[in-house]
Amino acid sequence: MTATLEPVMSAEELNAFLVEVFEQVADDFAVDEVAPGAVTMRLLTSDKHLRPGGTISGPAMFGLVDVAAYVVTLAHIGPKALAVTTNCSIDFMRKPEAGVALVAKARLLKLGKQLSVTDVLLFSEGMDQPVARASLTYAIPPAHVR
Repeated sequence: MTATLEPVMSAEELNAFLVEVFEQVADDFAVDEVAPGAVTMRLLTSDKHLRPGGTISGPAMFGLVDVAAYVVTLAHIGPKALAVTTNCSIDFMRKPEAGVALVAKARLLKLGKQLSVTDVLLFSEGMDQPVARASLTYAIPPAHVR
């Protein structure tokens, strides 16, 4: 990261914004902490997030890393609903625990005028080793677009 990035939105503001713009899935996610260049949030797992074998599904994990990258970007640029994913690469490394929250630790690697690049580590709550790692790029809408 080139300069210290200061957030412009709090965890409470981000949670409220998700309810406003993504009410269909907002109950699945909770932003826990916002820090300079970083966000910690979670997927509140339930049976709908599981796959056969009693583990959290890949699509559920992808959803969390994607929302975490979106949220860490918005935390630093403000409420821009039309920021969109332009690239994502995810490595699934360990079996996540079913029945506990899945925690995402997202950090901005670069925040420019048009793109943000984010690294996200996923953890089963209570585990020290990550269950997945992802790299995402988001396109930031022009200043006149909310």
